[in-house]
Parts: sequence; structure tokens; C-alpha cells
Amino acid sequence: MTEPLVRRMREFGPTVFATMTKLAVETGSINLGQGFPDTDGPPRMLDRAVEAIRGGLNQYPPGPGVPELRQAVSDHRKQWYGLAYDPDGEVLVTVGATEAIAAAVLAVCEPGDEVIVFEPFYDSYTAAVALAGAVRRPVTLRVDAGRFTFDPAELAAAAGPRTRAVLVNSPHNPTGTVFTREELEAIARLCRERDLVAITDEVYEHLVFDDAEHIPLATLPGMRERTIMISSAGKSFSVTGWKTGWVCAPEPLLRAVQTVKQFLTFTSSAPWQLAVAYALREETAWVAGQRAGLQAKRDRLVAGLEEAGFGVLRPAGTYFVQTDIRPLGFDDGLDLAMRLPELAGVVAIPTQVFYDHPSRGRHYLRFAFCKRDEVIEEAVARLRSLRRD
Repeated sequence: MTEPLVRRMREFGPTVFATMTKLAVETGSINLGQGFPDTDGPPRMLDRAVEAIRGGLNQYPPGPGVPELRQAVSDHRKQWYGLAYDPDGEVLVTVGATEAIAAAVLAVCEPGDEVIVFEPFYDSYTAAVALAGAVRRPVTLRVDAGRFTFDPAELAAAAGPRTRAVLVNSPHNPTGTVFTREELEAIARLCRERDLVAITDEVYEHLVFDDAEHIPLATLPGMRERTIMISSAGKSFSVTGWKTGWVCAPEPLLRAVQTVKQFLTFTSSAPWQLAVAYALREETAWVAGQRAGLQAKRDRLVAGLEEAGFGVLRPAGTYFVQTDIRPLGFDDGLDLAMRLPELAGVVAIPTQVFYDHPSRGRHYLRFAFCKRDEVIEEAVARLRSLRRD
């Protein structure tokens, strides 16, 4: 038999997250690799999901999403960002942000079209572009003044005659950077000048720290009408397994995304949708407490990693800390990630796998801090064995 997998997907195997989590289980290591919390979301939100199941809401909900959640998402966009979206034609519920991103790329890109992505990138972006038969054009985020940023000239140079969209993730996974207004204005300017669609992954929108501010690209002049805005409940409410996300976009763009989405999963779980609708309205105080707790966890992990001898880049958002392994005498993050369970009993993610140019991220490891305090403390105690005195 010939190779059964279509050519455009042959570069993709098991995700690095599955690989490293499996390694953590096999070795009994502490998993600071995959970004999932080890505590649950607001109890009343969880109760709402159980009540919905017990109440018989276990059949297909409407394809666009239950009205309660679409209205809650619309109200949330208005309250937080001043963006008005019609819940009956400009809001679509999806099976997490991953499906939303895939459906958006498939909806707007013809084979051969180009999509600008910022590297390092979340791994599903490249797969979504490949599924569409499109071509990715990476723009590299490099460290400047202690944070990852991009060169606006490189961004402009990445756009060509076949460029159709730019995929923007802020707060950014895996670097933890939060794009500034100036950076977003450079992206918006390119979109307006080249008539590009912006697909924005904003799942960490409420998990920003210190004085950082999350600014949706759609709030900038001329951008609402060309932006497919994506978020989800998983990160904000600590329920990553619920896979409940949403898209907000002007009606023509939303209709395009929904046309694709309906043939991927058609709809998503009604009980989770109703529980998330409740949480968006009633659990904002819980989210604020979650953000404060995560900032403290970030600081705890950063301090421990610095004590262990890593070069540490303090993130402005997300669940993740990027570290430079060179001060410890290592220069290959993938090699160290595979050896780290044996060396220290901890699992991390090698950042180089998120680049089209792996050499640019070869010296970085990503650690997750969305874990209980005692787990972080034990992990950093183990990592101290790596220190070069």
C-alpha cells in the first residue's frame, strides 16, 4: 500500500505535548510541559454543567451554539472591549479555539494562499495552514529588552501577492509575550494596506500580569471588519478539557467560518455551553483571583528557575515561562528535554519545535506554571541539580 496519509500532512506526527506528557507518565516526572492546570474552575460553574446534564440537555444544541452562550459572549466583548457583535449572526460557538482556528483558515484560504504566522507558533497553526493547502510565512519573534517582539520591516516583507491572512496570538504561546499597542498597530497597518484577514487567537486574554494590557486587534481602526476574533473558556476558567470556544466576526466572515465548522463537528456540548454562559456573566471575580494566583505562581517558578541557573524571560501573560539553557552548559533544547526526566525528574517543552527555523529557538525550553504551588516547589527543587557552580 502507498503512504495512506496525504502529502500535505506528512510533516506532522504526534504533537510534542502528547510526546512529552507520555514521557512524564513513563518516568514519573513532574509535568511542567503541557499547559493544563491541575485544579478545577469555579465550583458553581461546574455545578451548572452537572445540572444541565441531569436536566436532560444531552442532545444536539443549535449549530451556531446555544443562545445563552452566544449572548453572553456578545455581552462580554462589549463589556471588556467595547466591541458590539450580534449574537445571532456574528458569534459562533466552537469545539475549543483549536477548531475555530482550523475552520477560520480553511474558510478564507484557497490552496496556494499564504498565511503569516509569528514563530515560535502554537503547533496547530501550521497543521491548519497545511490542511487548507496554504503556505505559511513565518515572522520570527526575537528577544529584545527582555521580551519577545518582532521587526515591523520583517512583517511587511513577509506579505506577498498570495498573502491572504495573518494569524495573531496575543497573549502569545509559547513565549508569554503580550503584544503592545505599537506592535498591534504595525499588524493592523499591514492588514489594511494589503487587504488581509486577521485571525486572532486570544485564549489567554484574561491571563495577563503586572502592567501588561491585552488589546484585541479588532479594536484598532479599520480592523473589526477584517478580524476573526477567537477565544475560549478553557484557560480563563481552568477547564481546558471542556473544549468550548467561540468566534466573533462580521457576518460575512462568520458565515464563511460556520460553513466550514458545520462539517467538522457541527456543534459542541450543550451542558458545557450553558455552564460557560453562566461563568462569563457571574464568575469574573473568580477569574481575577485566578490571574493573581497565576502571577504568584509565575514569580515562584521564575525565581526557582533562576536559582537553578537558567536564563529566564519573565512572561507578561499565559501559563508559560521561556528559559535559555545556555547558562547551564546546554545548547540543544530538544536533547535536554528528552534527558531532563533522567537528570532532574521534570518534563518541559523544547521551544525549537515551534519554529520553521528551529535553530532560532534551539536554546530555549518552555515550562508551565499553571500547577499547584507544591508541584512547582518540588519541580524547582529537582531542577537545582542542574546548576553549574
